[in-house]
This record gives sequence, structure tokens and C-alpha cells, in this order.
Amino acid sequence: MNAAAVSSASGRRAWLLACALLAASLVLALLGASVGSTGFDSVLRLRDADPVALQIVAQIRLPRTLGAWLAGGLLGLAGAIAQGLFRNPLADPYLLGSASGAALGGALAMVLMGASAAAGATWLARLGVTGMAFIGAAGAVLLTLALARGVQHTLRLLLAGVIVGVVLGAVRDLVQLASPDILQAMQAFTLGSTSFVGWTGCALMGAALAACALAAWALARALDGLTLGEATAASLGLPLAPLRAGLIAALALATGAAVAQTGLIAFVGLASPHLVRSMVRVTHRGHVLLSALMGAVLLLAADILARWLLAPQELPVGVLTAALGGSYLLWLMHRGRAMAGGGRP
Repeated sequence: MNAAAVSSASGRRAWLLACALLAASLVLALLGASVGSTGFDSVLRLRDADPVALQIVAQIRLPRTLGAWLAGGLLGLAGAIAQGLFRNPLADPYLLGSASGAALGGALAMVLMGASAAAGATWLARLGVTGMAFIGAAGAVLLTLALARGVQHTLRLLLAGVIVGVVLGAVRDLVQLASPDILQAMQAFTLGSTSFVGWTGCALMGAALAACALAAWALARALDGLTLGEATAASLGLPLAPLRAGLIAALALATGAAVAQTGLIAFVGLASPHLVRSMVRVTHRGHVLLSALMGAVLLLAADILARWLLAPQELPVGVLTAALGGSYLLWLMHRGRAMAGGGRP
């Protein structure tokens, strides 16, 4: 089979996968709008024009369902960018310290909003935990870039991200120890939850997803070039520094927007690109978009499962994704070891 036939077959498989993921998204969205702590009761009461049921579906379940889909899309897209940018299949969206920065921003917001309420201040209340978490995530990435002295050296960037993440995590722990009244709220943030996503949050994440997907699509040739090595990519005439800077900006925006709305949700950004690669081989232009769709489907499915498993109570979705994602990676490691050993015991 020649290269053109292989490329055509890969393109068809990519389109089939995209259609399957979109169909799964539609089915899960209908299910997500129906499932809650009261089961399907609210949807059934819509036939009687019950205003309470209408409010539950329209103001709680629908934005939460769309929010889970958008947050998963952002994390899947960010994971594909991170793995391509750092040429490491174990890279995830939180590598540049954005998760620790967002958590610190959220903790500071909770402490300061308590103090500002007593002082009658309102600007912090308007900014809120979401705004502070996003500022914290963006600030952490900027600090990482400053420590790494730009985006030219991938290894230095990774090390700077690890250092920033550890230091900001320690600062967050100190803030929590100094203000123990925020421990319960911070627990919900660090475990990850889509419970508090509203229509405004959906609009913000939708805008961020559109911008990041467009940027990743436009800059994907840099990821294709980097798979051949930096020297080869530079010899092809690719301006690596500005392209890498644009990809890091998209990675930071996608991660910060998702974490600010839903807290820390593990493994979605790591597992989504892996699943796409196991199903279809395409260039990074298709890969990042398919990873976004895969992440959206994974997080929405996990969110519905988290609502349903212990109803009327609910599991934090971040705990569920960590358990399922960890199991998936363990299976991958076992399969890789078996293949490397040729199936010998």
C-alpha cells in the first residue's frame, strides 16, 4: 500500500472517530441533563410543566453537563499539546505549575473574601474563586517561563515547572494551615467537581476552547516538526521559539480555564491523547482536536457516573477520573511489558 492510500485510510478513520465522539457527546449530554440526585424524576416532571423541575434541569443539570464537556475538551487539548511539545507521552496539562498556581489562587481568594466581607469590600467577591484561580494558573506559568528564561530549552522548562509546582503547593499548604476554615472548601477544589459550573462558566470555557483549538490548529506544524527532533525542525525553517511560545500560551489558557471552573481533575489530559493514538494515527492538527473531543467525552461520562454511583450523594469527579485513569495507565504499562517480553512469562 502506497503512502497516499495509507494517508487516505488514516483520514477516513479520523473522521469516523470524530463522528463517533460527537455522537457519544450528544447521547451523554441527553443523559447528563436527565441524571441527578433525584434520578430521572425532574425530567419526568417536565411533562407537567413543573417550574421547580424546569429550574433544576435548565439552571443546574444543563450547565453542569455542558461544563463537564467543555472542561474535558480543554484538558484533552492541553494534554495533546503538552505531549507533543515536550515529546513525552507522560506529559500532562499541569506540567508548568498551573495546577498549583490555580489551587493557591483559590485558597487566597477564600481567605481574602472572608476578610473583605467583614470590611464591606466587593471587588474580590466579583472576582471570586474562579477569577483568582485563573490568575494563579497564569501567574504560575509566567513564573515558570521566567525561571526557564524563555521557551527555548524544553528540559529547563520542565524542571522549572516542577519547581514552581512544588513551591506554590507548599505556599498553599501554609495558607490552609493559617486559615483552617477554608479546608473543606479547598478539599472540594482539589478533588475536582463540576457541581458549581453555571452558564457564565460555560461561556468562558467555550470561548477559551475555541481560541485554544484555533491556535493549536494553526501551530500544529511545530508539533509535527518537533517529533523529528529540534535540530531537524529548525533545519526545515520552522521558527521554533515563537511557535513554541504560542503553543505554551494555548496550553496555559486551556488548563487555567478548566481548573478555574472545575478544580483539579486528574488523568483526563493524560489519557485522552493516548486513547486517540491507540485508535488512529494522524498529524498533530487532527490529533489535538480529536484529543479535545475524547477528553470532553471522558469527563462527561465520568461526571454522569459520579452522580449516579452513590445517588443521592455524589462522588467528586476528580477522584473517579484518578481511579479510572490510574487503572488505564497500569494496564498500558502491563501491556507494554508483555509486548516487550514477547509474551514470555
